[in-house]
Amino acid sequence: MADKLLQSLPAEWYLSEPELFTETHTSRIIMVRLENGEKAVVKQLNATGMENELRGAHYLEWHDGHGCVRVLKQQDNNLLLEYGGSRTLLDHLNEHGDSSATLIFTDLFQRLQETFRSQKPVSPDFVPLRKQFSSLFKKAEKDRKAGERSIFVDVAAIADRLLDNQRDIQPLHGDIHHENILFGKRGWLVIDPQALLGDPAYDAANMFYNPVERTDLRTDPKRVATMAKIFEDVFRRDRKDYLEFGMAHACLSASWHDEDKNHEERDRSLAVATTIREVLASAA
Repeated sequence: MADKLLQSLPAEWYLSEPELFTETHTSRIIMVRLENGEKAVVKQLNATGMENELRGAHYLEWHDGHGCVRVLKQQDNNLLLEYGGSRTLLDHLNEHGDSSATLIFTDLFQRLQETFRSQKPVSPDFVPLRKQFSSLFKKAEKDRKAGERSIFVDVAAIADRLLDNQRDIQPLHGDIHHENILFGKRGWLVIDPQALLGDPAYDAANMFYNPVERTDLRTDPKRVATMAKIFEDVFRRDRKDYLEFGMAHACLSASWHDEDKNHEERDRSLAVATTIREVLASAA
């Protein structure tokens, strides 16, 4: 197996000790050693990955290591990436608590914002945030035509307003969560971006939805309110923006699950949206 993996990698990169870490519908992740002995990661894209994930590499290149792993090399369908470490923010949360993990995130998120402030040119292939929300708008329209005043209908209207009034439009990770944040030799870094383009409040608000298996946290109004206050204090922006984007993201995720006929996950996502809506109502 190792020999076949090595043969699939560019010989001129002088990689060794290949080990298949995981395989997804877009790529396979191979752990390797560089010529100098350091660990690295090869993301080997399949046809679907070549179509959808190269912009993720452009996001990493845009940041050039500031808060993200670096793209070391690229050839054909192979991306050679910096090894971000094996410890996740979820590991930290489990050991030190949610508040500590949230503060680590806010520090990291501020580092990501520094790239935007540098006014570097942006790749044209990032997905606009409005396009990202297409499934939610589609679901809301379906419910509306059926005469159903669902949470999808209500939240789609809020999402539409948010998207019409975006601030500081910039490249977004698009899928920041506790297992996409790793700790290694350069500290905390994000990996595996989707590469969207829009309001950074959307990226931050994704944290309300995570960790995905911690329903006790995701549906805890006190946790939601505390995280929103931290975001407001650190990022100096009205907590309502983060709560509304968080509710919109939860409903967007629910609409994806609805399309997949995964009703259990749809309902779990809607429970997050409902919790955030309760916090918004209590703060009004």
